[in-house]
Amino acid sequence: MDTSITFASLGLAEPLLRAVHDAGYTHPTPIQAQAIPRVLEGGDLLAAAQTGTGKTAGFTLPILHYLLSHPAAAQRPGRPRVLVLTPTRELTAQVEESVRLYGKHTSVRSMVMFGGVNINPQIAALKKPVDILVATPGRLLDHAQQKTLDLSGVEILVLDEADRMLDMGFIHDIRRVLKLLPAKRQNLLFSATFSDEIRGLAQGILRNPGEVSVARRNTASELVSQRVVMTDQAHKRDLLSHIIRESGWHQVLVFTRTKHGANRLAEKLVKDGLTAAAIHGNKSQAARTKALAGFKDGKVAVLVATDIAARGLDIDQLPQVVNFELPNVPEDYVHRIGRTGRAGSAGSALSLVDTTEVKLLRAIERLIKQTIEPISVEGWNPAMVTADSAPDAREKRAIARLQGDGFGRNDGGRRDAPGRDGRRPASSSSDRRTGPDARRNGGGRAPGGRPAREGGAPQAPRRDARPASSGRPALLRKD
Repeated sequence: MDTSITFASLGLAEPLLRAVHDAGYTHPTPIQAQAIPRVLEGGDLLAAAQTGTGKTAGFTLPILHYLLSHPAAAQRPGRPRVLVLTPTRELTAQVEESVRLYGKHTSVRSMVMFGGVNINPQIAALKKPVDILVATPGRLLDHAQQKTLDLSGVEILVLDEADRMLDMGFIHDIRRVLKLLPAKRQNLLFSATFSDEIRGLAQGILRNPGEVSVARRNTASELVSQRVVMTDQAHKRDLLSHIIRESGWHQVLVFTRTKHGANRLAEKLVKDGLTAAAIHGNKSQAARTKALAGFKDGKVAVLVATDIAARGLDIDQLPQVVNFELPNVPEDYVHRIGRTGRAGSAGSALSLVDTTEVKLLRAIERLIKQTIEPISVEGWNPAMVTADSAPDAREKRAIARLQGDGFGRNDGGRRDAPGRDGRRPASSSSDRRTGPDARRNGGGRAPGGRPAREGGAPQAPRRDARPASSGRPALLRKD
């Protein structure tokens, strides 16, 4: 990071600089330092960066600056000036949260729009003027069809996580949306990778675009410790419970291939005494929001997700990602583990692989051009799974947890559990700051992240309060 570049040197308006300062940031991340001036120039832009590097602030800050420096003479209700398209409901909400964070000292009005919730409150909100609309393609087209939304005044279009939108089959919806927009507009396309498909999409949307990139194509973060445990499929659930409990993990994101598998695994982990929840496309928006909120604030230790959560989940200081099942598409592995090891901080990704998944593992290794380290799990004996699952054994484990007699980790996977001396662990923090959206840079906070409290009740330890070397739990050993 070039410390000679500051947000003030980028020429942003004073209210935006004040908001950035309030959030505790001083220097932009590389993608922000490159993208913000390009967007301010007014031309089209094709930008690529790994998740967690600050892409969101890379376009929200200059867009807010544009709106402040080009006020609308008169604005009709339901006619936004800026449209941001995102692939998932979670990312939509997070981008709009970022807009509100940086625009808090301005009068810019924003709105979020996605499916899975009642459309009537959105219709009511569109009866008022809105400057920035953040939406998923499907619900946006629903409003356009009902004529509750007028897209003829859009001056800036942003396609965020464009590669994910292509993966999810949104290309036809995107083309339908483009037909509703005015021909004269600024176009910004942000993506985790510059795939051939993305370049093809860019050619049909962007006009003489500038291009910025701070990531190599299809690379896993070098800051993520990647390991694999070979095991039978039948033992995976018990092995995962064993690792989480014995390692004392307080926050871990676990990926499964199917929605049903996510539900079953979450239920299994709850029965094992861990706090867990599932998140996938069949969950209502309210359930997904509740599960994600619980995971972020530490009430839920294990979030089990399908690949819908591989992009856009804005989780501050996530230390652990587990692939309970490998994805069928190797690129999805990169997106999954991109949830950790972000913006300068180390992370850990563990994959549980059975014999039927070896081909998938080799395809992933070819893609990332490295061999994933094989390890064994200390103290794990699959032969004891059946006996250890008996009711009397579960009762003994429960008593052991209550008495704190040394049976593994007795905090049940909860971040706020007291130690054996009855006291809660002290918090740790860092005063180092970096650009907005940089999720893993020392003490840097995510947009909307909670500042460290002064006084009051002791806090749970920060999620980066762990050994900074390999991040390998003591019970995980090299083979």
